[in-house]
Formats: sequence, C-alpha cells, structure tokens
Amino acid sequence: IAALADDLALAMRAPSLRIVAPIPGKAAVGIEVPNPMPRMVHVRELIEGADYQRSTRALPIALGKNLEGDPVVADLTKMPHLLIAGVTGSGKSVCINTIITSLIYTHPPEKLKLLMIDPKMVELSMYAALPHLGLPVVTNHHKAASVLKWAVWEMDRRYRLLHANHARNIVDFNKKVEEKKPLKGPRETLATQAGIQKELPLDGEYIGGIFPYIVLIVDELADLMLTVQGEIETPLATLAQKARAIGIHLVLATQRPSVNVITGLIKANFPCRIAFRVSAKVDSRTILDQNGAETMLGNGDMLFLPPGKSALLRVQGAFISTDETERLMDWYKAHAAQAAAAGTSIDEQVAALEEREKAGEDAGEGGTGTPGERDSLFRQAAEVCIQNQLGSTSLLQRRMSIGYGRAARIIDQLELAGILGPANGSKPRDVLVGLEELDDICGST
Repeated sequence: IAALADDLALAMRAPSLRIVAPIPGKAAVGIEVPNPMPRMVHVRELIEGADYQRSTRALPIALGKNLEGDPVVADLTKMPHLLIAGVTGSGKSVCINTIITSLIYTHPPEKLKLLMIDPKMVELSMYAALPHLGLPVVTNHHKAASVLKWAVWEMDRRYRLLHANHARNIVDFNKKVEEKKPLKGPRETLATQAGIQKELPLDGEYIGGIFPYIVLIVDELADLMLTVQGEIETPLATLAQKARAIGIHLVLATQRPSVNVITGLIKANFPCRIAFRVSAKVDSRTILDQNGAETMLGNGDMLFLPPGKSALLRVQGAFISTDETERLMDWYKAHAAQAAAAGTSIDEQVAALEEREKAGEDAGEGGTGTPGERDSLFRQAAEVCIQNQLGSTSLLQRRMSIGYGRAARIIDQLELAGILGPANGSKPRDVLVGLEELDDICGST
C-alpha cells in the first residue's frame, strides 16, 4: 500500500501524503492528506489548556496538537533528552522557542537554569534578559565546549552529593533540602590496589539549597561539530548517558541531520526525537531511523518519536511569534528586581574552568620541580595530598577540577620536590612530608 503513495497523491491533487500502515492499535491503514486550510496552533491555548495546567510532569513542554486536535504535552524529564532536526523554515527554531516558553512558565529561576548555545548568534539572542539563564547566551565555539565540560563537572558533583546523602535522584535530594534535614558534603573515594576503595575525609556539611533543573539548549549542533567535535562529542555522550537522574537535560537542534553531525555515539543516547521537514529520505532515516520526514509540509509540521515508543506521532507544532517572546522578555525586565538572576556563579565557574585549561596548556610538557617552573596550583595540590595522606592523579583531578595531563605533571613535580614518594604500580603514592615542612619546600609561594 505504501508504494501507492505517489499515485494516490496524484489522484487527490495533494502536494504530498503519508501512509500509516497499520494505524497503531487499529486494524486499519491511515492516509494523511494535508489540509488545504491549515489551522494555526498557538502556544498560549496549550499552556492554558487543562492537560498542561493539571499536569504532574516535572518539566512539561507544550509541543502542539495531533491529527485529532488533542494537545501534545511531553515531560522533558521522561525523554530525558531531545534531538531536533529540520531544514531552514521548517519550524525548528519556533519549536525551541516554544520549549523555552513552556519551561519558564512553570519554573522560577531558582528551580530552573537554562544554558543556551547559539553559534549562529541570532536565534537565541532575544533571551539575554531572561533571569533563568545560568550564563549569557554562548556564541563562541570554544566557550560552548567549556560549558559542556562544566556540565559534566556539575553532574559529577551532584552525584557525589547524592551518594553521600543516600538520595536516588534530584527529587529525593531536593525533598531532603526542603525538609531541612542535615546533609553531608560529598565523600570522595579512591581506588587502590586489589579494588579496595579508600574513603577520603568529608568535604564538610552541605549548606547549599536545592538543585535546580539544568536544561542545556544547542540551536545549531552542526556548526559545533564542524569546529570542535573532538571537544564536545564525549561530554555530550557522557551527559546523555548519566545526567538524567540529577536533573540535567539536553535539547540539541540541527538543520543538517547527516551522520557527520548526528554521530552514532550521540544518536544512541537520544531516544526521543523530533523531525521537521528534511530534504531527503536519507536525512529522515538519520534522525528517525525511517522514512517520512521528507514528506512534512514545513511551518511546524513534525514527526515526534515519544519516549519509550517506536510509533511516530504526527504533530502540528505550536507557534509563538517574535513579538510575543519580546513582550515576555519585557515583563522579565520590568520584574528584574524581584527575579534577579542567580546564575553568575555558573559563569564564574565556566570562566575558571577555561583559565585552568589554559594554564594547563601553557604549562606544556615541562616542569622540573624547581620553584620557577612549578605549576600555579603546586602548593594547593601539595596540601590536598598531605591532608589525605596519599597522592594520585585521580585525586587531584577530582579535588581541583583539572585535566589528567595537568594533574600528572603536578604529581611529577611533587615527587621531584620530595613531597611524594615514587610511583608504586596502581597504588597511591606515599606522602613524605607534613604541612609544617611545606613552607620550607615552597618558599614564599
């Protein structure tokens, strides 16, 4: 039957049609014919609808309406990440605007942080005044890579806190915070020989607030993959695999759904996808693993692959105009005093991460252990090792948030300075001095 699609379209004088054989749950074949007078779906009618208002979803997003005219509202935490593809003019950017509007409608800035990466520099710039932003909209490719690396660091930090407080996910942890239960700081563990886990001292009592949800939005993944693929592919895959339980979610969009952009590593970790109109069947198969997206009509017509299902759902995407978005931003500007953005700390942390990486690159491969050539973090690293009475590269990586190469160089410098003993297989190095002797070794540094 599907092979007769072109003949049926010719007979019905339709620009295109889609055959669903069979309709899921029914003993029938569906033939979808475009309506010559399409109806606009506004995001406001979805947000004001009963399905959205009565929703128990943690991060509800209003996508649009299905063929029967019923609203389609999804939960980003159940997806838990979303991949969007479509050619220019198909409705991809409007869909992103709708998702952002849906999220900020239900969550104040202290419960939701948005990290926006916009290599094209024009699509997301209108959200500059949004108090939910953890840092200004990122347009630089290398800073985008730093933001993704920061997200991995934040994910690891949250998991350590969950482990220290016996919480399963972000909901359990936030409930303990709201109930004002005493919470512990993260307890580090270090693998030693024979797989024995040596517990390190607690970092102290946790005195922070609840964990906000973090939604990281990338408007054009293709631009990043062309320039910094080596820096972003692994962090993206790591976040997609592990970040769900601690409240970090990804929304990636691209207008070129080729295998060079949507690699197998990325695709395998994004089970929930949206395809707008694409230019060829091969692009549809890349994003959805089946044909169909090439017959979409544009202007918000999409195929949605819901979480946990294999059957595609055809949806007319909700529309929000630029004027509506600007009025929304004007409202936030007018209430800026009450809703001051608390996201400067994220910007500072990302900047610190970039500085540490730059310092690691500047350090090069040298480092003889003499004071003039020691790493700027030499003394801090020495104190960490002495306090924990062991020295290892992995310890410095976790405690100081530095890369493997820099941590390894510092360990070598500590050995040459006589602070650490020689390497002993997979065991941590012995600490040879105490804090009182550190001043003599480091001098005035």
